Amino acid sequence: MTGSVVAVSSNGEYSFTKPNREGIRLLEGLGVEGDVHAGVTVKHRSRVRQDPSQPNLRQVHLMHAELFEELAEAGFTVGPGQLGENVTTRGVDLLGLPVGALLHLGDGAVVEVTGLRNPCAQIDGFRPGLLKQVVGRDDSGAVVRKAGIMGVVRSGGVVRPGDGITVTLPPEPHQPLERV
Repeated sequence: MTGSVVAVSSNGEYSFTKPNREGIRLLEGLGVEGDVHAGVTVKHRSRVRQDPSQPNLRQVHLMHAELFEELAEAGFTVGPGQLGENVTTRGVDLLGLPVGALLHLGDGAVVEVTGLRNPCAQIDGFRPGLLKQVVGRDDSGAVVRKAGIMGVVRSGGVVRPGDGITVTLPPEPHQPLERV
């Protein structure tokens, strides 16, 4: 499976959106250099309140650009970085990857997939009604999350728009993604 990087984004301050950059540096075991969510332990405020010592399984947030096209069909205009992702991709079925898949990005960076982003009500603050577009239920009643995936940096490197992405799957049996 191969794809490409559409955009990269980071923000050193807590904010729902992240400005696009010419490039970002991924730091092994930490996340995106200069990003508020980088660190060995959890940085998302709600999770810090629960237990600030838990490991940061959400160092890098990746989202597929194909979601923006789906949202546009539903009347929502959303672009790279606006939903808080660090890396916007194209051509990789991010939501279909198993836990432990490795995403090779840019000049040697490797991100290990840890799980699904759990969208929160802040999304409706950005665009009213958007939360229902990125989280819902399937025919069996199971929750379906479409707002991207999370990962940890296994090998650092610079990532830029236009860089290729290759995927290495973990050994079977594959574990489906759950929220992290």
